[in-house]
Order: sequence, then structure tokens, then C-alpha cells
Amino acid sequence: MLAKPYSLAVRAVIRNEHGHCLLLRRANACKRFVGRWELPGGKMDPGETFDAALRREVTEETGLSVEVLGVAGAFGFEMEKVRVATLCMETAVIGGTFALSEEHDKHAWIPMAQLLDYDLTDGWSDLARSWAARG
Repeated sequence: MLAKPYSLAVRAVIRNEHGHCLLLRRANACKRFVGRWELPGGKMDPGETFDAALRREVTEETGLSVEVLGVAGAFGFEMEKVRVATLCMETAVIGGTFALSEEHDKHAWIPMAQLLDYDLTDGWSDLARSWAARG
């Protein structure tokens, strides 16, 4: 049996002036993970760099423009047809006006220590646990 191929994705750690992390709740219109919470981000397009994909996804989902500061962590999970490898990047907001896309119906600014109080999308609970432990 052939192994499932990998798909690459990116997620943004966006913090406000209090150090709280932005989470988005997936809307009913989504095919997967409805009502669960995630970091802004998504799949990379072919030929796209991690930075470019992250900036594009954040703008599409939040209306914000971000600068990529560095790697915050990584995680993986399996779906029906693919395995997803996700790189989480620490970012700084450099512009834009916040507005949710149709993919999400709610947002919250969460202290890192409270991330696990939310029903997170697949794959990143262990990473969130390590972030929560550090505060």
C-alpha cells in the first residue's frame, strides 16, 4: 500500500498588545472541523514560499497584513487522502483592518495558557500544550 502524500500548510501566531493569541472558529460553511478553533492560515499553493503563503492566508482570513518573525513550531496530522505537515510562524501585524472571512464565524484573543480550553482543530494540541506551559 502506498503511503499518503504530504500536503504543506502554514499557521500564524498573531499576538495582540497583551500577548494574547488570535484564534478563529471555523464556520458551518466549512467542510471540516466546523465549530473548532484554529490559528489563521491554510494550505500552501504550488511554488509558494512559507512566508508568502502565510501572508496570503492571514490576509484572506483576517484582513490583516503580517510580517513573519520566525518559526514557532510544527505539527502534523492525517486526513482521509493526505498527511498534512504544518509550520507555525510567529508574526507581527503591520497593517490592514480586521475582518473575518466566510470560513470563520468567531474570533478570540486568548492567553497562551488558556489555548487548551478551546476545542482545537486536529493536530496541534501537543504544540498548544507546550506553548501553554510556557505562558
